[in-house]
Amino acid sequence: MKEVPHSISNNTVNLHRLKYMQLVDYIMTLIGEEKLDINDRLPSLNQLTRTLKISKETALKGLNYLSEKGIIESEYRKGYYLKRIKQHLPYRVCLILDKMNILRDRVYHSFLETIRDHAEVEVFFHHHNFKVFEKLIEENLNNYTHFVIVTFFRESPMAVLNKIPPQKRIIIDHRESGLEGEYTSIYQDHRSDIQNALSELLPQLEKYKRLLLVAPPEALHSNDLIEGFETFASRYDKEHTVIHGVEEKMVKKGDAFITFDRYDKDDVDIIKIAKIKNWQLGKDIGLISYNDTAIKEVLENGITVISSDFCKMGREAAKAILNHTTVTLRDPARVIIRNSL
Repeated sequence: MKEVPHSISNNTVNLHRLKYMQLVDYIMTLIGEEKLDINDRLPSLNQLTRTLKISKETALKGLNYLSEKGIIESEYRKGYYLKRIKQHLPYRVCLILDKMNILRDRVYHSFLETIRDHAEVEVFFHHHNFKVFEKLIEENLNNYTHFVIVTFFRESPMAVLNKIPPQKRIIIDHRESGLEGEYTSIYQDHRSDIQNALSELLPQLEKYKRLLLVAPPEALHSNDLIEGFETFASRYDKEHTVIHGVEEKMVKKGDAFITFDRYDKDDVDIIKIAKIKNWQLGKDIGLISYNDTAIKEVLENGITVISSDFCKMGREAAKAILNHTTVTLRDPARVIIRNSL
């Protein structure tokens, strides 16, 4: 690392700017004078406060500003390092997803297409591992202008999410409670969605004797769907049951299934059983599947689906950043009726 001067001329600091911008100007001057190179460590916080005669709080605001712009990057317990010479785009976004599948791919691409010319976007996955998620947040708090996050944990993420300033925090898909400040939330309401969808499908459900919700126990939104399903069934006096998997011995003619297995294995099992028993899907047994895909549009002449607009989630998250707005937006599921019902 090159030797960094411990004094600064009056020309370097514009006293009419925000006080923390003194530090920003100072670092940019060192870069311009080639006294800092890429991957060089910045002077310590104590050095900066002494040199610039500013408080630690003011110095940290300046360092955070540079971190958000991607010019410097903090390394846990080591300090700050120069990562680029200048800022290319106004925003740096940390997009944290739970996993990658066709639905998350829609979120990602719609978000990227909307914000592409205005932000750098880095994508991470926590795979429902809370420790991985916690580490991602704690080690990157100062490195991005915004965090766009899908949660879904068995543990409460409230304490970790509250470490992110509200104006930088965007939660999508799952609505988290107990968070501080005004922040953007774009979410599904699984409990209401299944009630509304099944109510819309009442005419098609009349020919079936029993409704079965296939609820995999590992699915983190199972409880919301079960509660909504049972509320609907009680309201309309429908024979119903909740099962955790599909077995041939439990399937009867006149059953209608609602599935939300993320790998669509339950849909395949139901279709196989119908073929074995020579039953017609949409007549002898019914099938409603969560989350539309191209395959469900053509499989067995079409599977009826309940599906949220995941592209809309991505677009609205990007628009909240670009428009400097805070929004709370429910993304309601829609029903697409096909031959399986």
